[in-house]
Amino acid sequence: MARRILPLTLDLFAEVPAPCRACLFWERDPVGHRRVASSQTIAAKEAWISEVLREWGSCGRVAVVDGKPVGFVLYAPPVFVPRVASFPSGPVSADAVLMTTVWIDPRHVGGGIGRMLVQGMARDLVQRGECRAIEAFGDVGPMSGIHGRRCAAPADFLGRVGFKTHREHPTVPRMRMDLKQTITWIDDFESAWERIREVVRPRTHPSPASTELHRDGE
Repeated sequence: MARRILPLTLDLFAEVPAPCRACLFWERDPVGHRRVASSQTIAAKEAWISEVLREWGSCGRVAVVDGKPVGFVLYAPPVFVPRVASFPSGPVSADAVLMTTVWIDPRHVGGGIGRMLVQGMARDLVQRGECRAIEAFGDVGPMSGIHGRRCAAPADFLGRVGFKTHREHPTVPRMRMDLKQTITWIDDFESAWERIREVVRPRTHPSPASTELHRDGE
């Protein structure tokens, strides 16, 4: 099974089989959300992605398994996310990017796809060097202040993949991942990977014939 994490593009996003593809929860304030006709939600979502890509840069990662998208994560500076103003545990810190949506095909839940998406997002932001942290609003329980819908990532999932509570709230705590720690993790991971490659890389030894030829040429 080949698994890859790719930068978000509109073409890839069009292949994601998820209700989130047509959801404007984060991309509109509550009033503006209701004004968009249901037939126009996908176009509005794609227009939002295009705007963020144009004005800020990469704003998502897509998990692809055997050539098919099975999950995605979206993130952007809070200035692009009108819904932030309605969260009681806000505002997002000035030095942070906001992770808005993370979705995984139910058939792939529990296989590490969510962690791969978060790590791909963190790696992108570390390499760009434009912020110090990622923040997200966690969704806690069926009585969530997000109207009972998983429009934000479950707080327990965020805790498992490296976020820590930054501002307490009974239903929508604001959680934070410090990218300085992520830089250390990436450096350690890459160093360990190089050591593994050195161990498993086949060593080439000159054949007796080539050794004799080399000696003859001395």
